[in-house]
Amino acid sequence: MLIPNKLSSLAKALLGISALLSLSVQAANEAETAFSNELIECAAYYQISSEAIAAMNAPQMQAVGERLKASAADAVALASQYRPAAVVTQAVADAKAKQIQTLAGSSSLASLMGQYKDRCKTVLGNPEKRLDYWSMATM
Repeated sequence: MLIPNKLSSLAKALLGISALLSLSVQAANEAETAFSNELIECAAYYQISSEAIAAMNAPQMQAVGERLKASAADAVALASQYRPAAVVTQAVADAKAKQIQTLAGSSSLASLMGQYKDRCKTVLGNPEKRLDYWSMATM
């Protein structure tokens, strides 16, 4: 038979463990949200870039456009592991619209490339490492 003080200590310990687990789950959710946001931004960037290359109608650039299109699909597929696919699709469309607005009518992708090219290559090149980064950054 447990005496009231021991029961109280056990209850406090269980509450403490529960709180720690809750914080751990919350941190994981924040990391996954940040990571999927990054993937969504990259998907939008890759879609814009592939469409711009396709519009150039330059056969020598076709392979580059196809790689960018595939990278966009990869980013969407990876983001869909952390959020519902419909949410990802809408978020990519929203991000794409915002990125297009930053171009302010310019046909040059230089500003987007400066912001996204290297980061997106890193994100898709080693997604586990990037998720680890976000896990540490959101603790």
